[in-house]
Amino acid sequence: MISGETGTGKELVAKAIHYNSSRKDKALVAVNVAAIPSELIESELFGHEKGSFTGASIRRIGKFEEADGGSLFLDEIGEMELNLQVKLLRVLQEKEIVRIGSNNPVKTDCRIIVATNKNLKEEVKKGKFREDLYYRLLGLPIELPPLRDRGNDILILAHHFIETFCAENNIRPKKLSEKSQMKLLSYTFPGNIRELKSVIELAVTLSDEGEIEPADIILDAGEPVAYTPEGQLTLKEYELKIIKATLKKNNMDIKVAAGKLDIGVSTIYRILKDEKGWSQ
Repeated sequence: MISGETGTGKELVAKAIHYNSSRKDKALVAVNVAAIPSELIESELFGHEKGSFTGASIRRIGKFEEADGGSLFLDEIGEMELNLQVKLLRVLQEKEIVRIGSNNPVKTDCRIIVATNKNLKEEVKKGKFREDLYYRLLGLPIELPPLRDRGNDILILAHHFIETFCAENNIRPKKLSEKSQMKLLSYTFPGNIRELKSVIELAVTLSDEGEIEPADIILDAGEPVAYTPEGQLTLKEYELKIIKATLKKNNMDIKVAAGKLDIGVSTIYRILKDEKGWSQ
């Protein structure tokens, strides 16, 4: 069981566990429990037989069968509904699943890795998570600390993200200036490693020289101001404030912000590069 705030790298830990185990030659199957509608999650995990429900035109194996011999990573396990928790507990105890619409059990052999950003002990006390399932899943607990508590790890990760982004985009290698390093270390990173990665990729894009300066590092994007009919801001300034606020709300993830605003990623890069002085 891997626990930690959003963006601390829980899936990376799950991958490390799988690919450093005797199961590394088999599949690592990842399922985000929170991202699948409740009416579909059972079929997604356990599979279904043809004709078992409307739309089931073919037999489909579930994630447990896909992960046979390998590992099944259940992310955001704290979001699983109670009725499905009962079925998951049975699978863990019996090591077999039954597809929807079938009476025939299918043996399954996979390592179960779960992750959550919730305190499951508290969820158990609230009656939102089954106590028996909690202790069945607990296994080896791994707690990932937030990035703000990891000191110089921020700089180690930042340098790694710079090298990776430059290599993937054929950009001449860049480095952080001393002031840029201090700026990163003084920030709390509520979005953790995911936010740091987005911040660094944007900083590499915004920087003109071989060294990334503080002005290239956008941390707190602020909130958009309310519309003022007096026209105190230009349309371009409103546009910039909307982009900055959307970035903040999405942990500085450029791709997500672009999708929310229905504009291209390159458009956000261009607007921020033209106005990068606002981040100082």
